[in-house]
Amino acid sequence: MLDDLIRKTIREMVGGGGPPVAFLTPKGDRGLFGPESVAWKVHADFISMMIGGISSLILQALHPQALAGVWDHSSFRQDLKGRLGRTAFFIAATTYGSVEMANNIIEKVNQIHTKITGFDEFGKPYSATDPHLLSWVHLTETYSFMGSFEDYRHEKLSAQDKDQYFLEMSFIGK
Repeated sequence: MLDDLIRKTIREMVGGGGPPVAFLTPKGDRGLFGPESVAWKVHADFISMMIGGISSLILQALHPQALAGVWDHSSFRQDLKGRLGRTAFFIAATTYGSVEMANNIIEKVNQIHTKITGFDEFGKPYSATDPHLLSWVHLTETYSFMGSFEDYRHEKLSAQDKDQYFLEMSFIGK
């Protein structure tokens, strides 16, 4: 019962609630991973994904350039619900959407990243297209999603499944 209340509250906060019909077409399109993937399994638990998302944001903020990029360019202060909703949609689209949907949202984010540049608190320049910075952000997400799935669900993934999950998620982080 508490899980249902938490799911409902978070879905309302990030703007989700209806059936994910956009992810059902075209029929037979397995998307980037397919239903037997570890990504589908890990990302299916909504609460652990939200826990992992918050965890990844905290870890990402430890990188001065990642923190500066978010602080300088994100709309989280004015539109937290919208910002969280867009991030949740990105994860859902790349995990469960068609290949076309996944590639379109990846391209959209990559285009947005070309405009995100500046200087961190130490005067070091940053760019959201920097491969090192992208790797940091993506690795913290993947690690956090996997860890929260195991901790919240009390379901340990095998070493092979963990390796497979990191491999699957590497296709999104490129």
